[in-house]
Amino acid sequence: MKKIIVLFLISLFMMQSCNVNSEIVYHKDAASTSVTDIDTREFMAEMMAMTPDSLKEKEFGEVDKLPTTWTSMYDLAKKEGKLKTENPDSIRIMKKIFMKSAKEDNKLAGFSFKMEHFAPDDYKVLKSFTKTEKIPLDQNIYNNWDGKTLTIDTENFNLKSIEEAIKTKSSKEEAEKIAGMMVMFFKKIGTTLKFENPIQSISGKHDWLKQIDDHSIRIEYDLKAIYDKDVKLKNADKKIIIITE
Repeated sequence: MKKIIVLFLISLFMMQSCNVNSEIVYHKDAASTSVTDIDTREFMAEMMAMTPDSLKEKEFGEVDKLPTTWTSMYDLAKKEGKLKTENPDSIRIMKKIFMKSAKEDNKLAGFSFKMEHFAPDDYKVLKSFTKTEKIPLDQNIYNNWDGKTLTIDTENFNLKSIEEAIKTKSSKEEAEKIAGMMVMFFKKIGTTLKFENPIQSISGKHDWLKQIDDHSIRIEYDLKAIYDKDVKLKNADKKIIIITE
């Protein structure tokens, strides 16, 4: 799994070529399912073009071994012989987090991460799990959902989990340099929130959030505003409450 995460981070930060799109589906039973897709096509094209033919197998051979169907963190760790825990809660969470790679013309086109039907208790375990296993997750998964009402903490409109993943996979100097240049490394980042029941009401406003239909909300991140404290938003309520029917 570590090799997969490292490949993901390299693709994210080597150049301004990645689109990151997430979708969180809120189920009526108070659980939620989230999927994050990372488009790495431009990055891989550039890297392949810059790498001599004699080194391509060495540098990119691991890519061919990445699963192209949803595979759990638990199965990946077992396959690599790197299952570090016997804690039943951690193992349960690892079995509910999946990843897969996408290929186009037999070349790596991106990665996807999925968290399958996480209940409120699962998120409590996840917070403990990610203290040691840094995974680039959408921070909005930690918003409170009870099956009818979603309370969004707009402090979660950030890239904290990605930054923490960088710090664990880089030297201190590299981490500080990359974290300071985050705004340069992305084309577009956004999250769609979908509800099984129609939206009844929305309280609170934020410049980055808008309703797109009866069941969906879209968040489009302004990266400059995240890292430049001088940027002022017109609407920036701390809490946004969405009530469904």
